Amino acid sequence: MMTVYFVVAAGAVVAGFVQGLSGFAFGLVAMSFWVWAVDPQTAAALTVFGGLLGQLIAAFSVRRGFSSRLLLPFVLGGLAGIPVGVWLLPMVDANTFKIGMGAILLVWCPTMLFAQRIPKIAFGGRLADAAAGLAGGVLGGFGGFTGVIPTLWCVLRGFPREEQRAVIQNFNLAMLVVIMATYVASGLVTKGTLPLFAIVAPAMLIPTFLGTRMYKGMSDLRFRQVVLGLLIVSGLIMFASGLAG
Repeated sequence: MMTVYFVVAAGAVVAGFVQGLSGFAFGLVAMSFWVWAVDPQTAAALTVFGGLLGQLIAAFSVRRGFSSRLLLPFVLGGLAGIPVGVWLLPMVDANTFKIGMGAILLVWCPTMLFAQRIPKIAFGGRLADAAAGLAGGVLGGFGGFTGVIPTLWCVLRGFPREEQRAVIQNFNLAMLVVIMATYVASGLVTKGTLPLFAIVAPAMLIPTFLGTRMYKGMSDLRFRQVVLGLLIVSGLIMFASGLAG
């Protein structure tokens, strides 16, 4: 049991720092630790809890402009996708989950790493933004990974750095509030997860604040190289482990 607590705390520390730095990716980073120690449903509940807490901290530490016109399609799509993700969660076993998460990391992270070379996407308008939000809602309901697809879509759209952070930070906050309430109502949050929540919260607190501080002075290029490189390695390990299992 002590090993489980250590792995949960380590994942919260690293993921909290990354989320504070970037405004997203708590679930991806934390899950690369937690899939080794806890079952997928517990890991999903921890991811949503930690991601929500991190977004609340970031909302006060790194305040960004709020544009309802830009944000609304993402949020409406996300709300439609959350029930689908929650419905899928109990149906996926551990090895399949590792393979799926590893595949997401191996596709998404290299794409983001070389995103500056990808032509901007100008078509689709608000409907395409809503579709990106829908995908984020499905992944969010499944495991708290609300920011993966919307973040990539914002990059492909060519949104400026500050505008992208505003969209993702506010979208993630809205989605994670709804997902956490859904998890509680559906019984996915049990008494057995509460001690793990008590580990995640203090473990991620200081790293998240440090990440928000470093965000203000760190270039986008350097951030992508360090964080996405780490996530690519995590994806390789998870994918290989899932296939072996």
